[in-house]
Amino acid sequence: MNLFGTVLTQTAPSANYRGESAENRAVIQKIEIGRFKYAFVSPEALRNAIRETLAELGLPCNRTRLNQEDQPAVAFQDYPDAETFADDFFMGWLVAASSADRKKIEKELKDKGRDLKRFQYKRDSVLRMNMAVALEPYRHDTVFTQSPQDKSADEAKSHRNADNAQLLHRETAYTAYQYPFALNLEECRPQADWTRALLAAIGQLNNVAGNHARSYFEFAPLSLVIRLTNSLVAGYETYAFQPDKHHPGRYVMPALIDGLLQGDWAGEEFYLGGQIVKEMDGEQHSALAQKGVTLERSPQRLLEKVGELAFSEE
Repeated sequence: MNLFGTVLTQTAPSANYRGESAENRAVIQKIEIGRFKYAFVSPEALRNAIRETLAELGLPCNRTRLNQEDQPAVAFQDYPDAETFADDFFMGWLVAASSADRKKIEKELKDKGRDLKRFQYKRDSVLRMNMAVALEPYRHDTVFTQSPQDKSADEAKSHRNADNAQLLHRETAYTAYQYPFALNLEECRPQADWTRALLAAIGQLNNVAGNHARSYFEFAPLSLVIRLTNSLVAGYETYAFQPDKHHPGRYVMPALIDGLLQGDWAGEEFYLGGQIVKEMDGEQHSALAQKGVTLERSPQRLLEKVGELAFSEE
């Protein structure tokens, strides 16, 4: 069994994934789709936030971020171990080591009593993700803020970023994002409880990307599509949401809904949750339910339900 999902976030102002700054202009990263550019957030940023959320939920994690360093920095508790650390299990790893380094590593592992036959220098990620892409094109919106002049005493100058007041120029997008994720449930079966916690983490995902220290943008699902299937591919368009032409600010997935109603897929494999369910009219809700589609008003409850169903035969 495989689990495929698409998350739609809430709509809010966002400047939360920066590219290379140009002078005092903080540039958000964008991807060109057709004739327009759209803000995006990398899967690496999403995965880092999931890793931190797993730790918040009490799961053992190997890697922690060091926030006091002058550049992005992390620290590891130990060499990777998918049986000990949830983040290693889901995210995978690569230990780049020469022959000499490998001899040293293997000696350290042996001294710690680790099984060398079980240790791997690289492991693919169990959790697969792709970019979170904005649903509205970037419209060259910017926000200006000003940092004040620092008038501290001379002996405190070492902490200053600049001697004079600075006008800060920040690119901003007002949009929702959508992103897909996938799990092979057979790979997850040895850690079913961790997998349920992973789904719970996606249900309350926050603190994504590099500007979250001063902006609040949730990446938890406002709407959610999940498919549990034996198919090796999702089968539906994983970026299924699109702006509603008749209701600005709302997002719909007409191709997916039409496909379910037409019987393109087995309805009992699909689980829909959140705003997309709340906004359905009674006729569409009944038609989808008759096709076997599970409909849930709360994305978090839907993820909990899917987590139980995924390993229900145990």
